Amino acid sequence: MAQTEQEKTCCCRRKKHRSEEEVRKLIHRLNRIEGQIRGIRGMIEDEAYCVDILVQSAAATAAINAFNRELLAEHIRTCVAQDLREGRDETIEELVSTLQKLMR
Repeated sequence: MAQTEQEKTCCCRRKKHRSEEEVRKLIHRLNRIEGQIRGIRGMIEDEAYCVDILVQSAAATAAINAFNRELLAEHIRTCVAQDLREGRDETIEELVSTLQKLMR
C-alpha cells in the first residue's frame, strides 16, 4: 500500500481530539514525571547514594505506568469502543499488540 505524502512526514496517521480537561490532566502528569526525571539527574550530578536514586527511579517508573493506565483507559472508552461499534474489528488486534508492549 502506497503512503500518502502526509503519512511519510507524520509519525502517526491518526489523531484524537481530547477534551481540554483530559489534555490538562495528561500534561499535568507528564510535567510531574519530567520533574522527577530532572530530580534523578540532579541526584546523579550531586553524587547521591545508589539506593536513593533507585528509589526515585522506581517512583518515576510508577508515574509513567499511571500515565499509561490513564491514557489506555481513555483509549478503550473512546477510540476502541467507537471502532467496535463501527465494525472495525482490527482494533482488537491493535489493542492486544499495545497491551503486549505495555506489559514488557
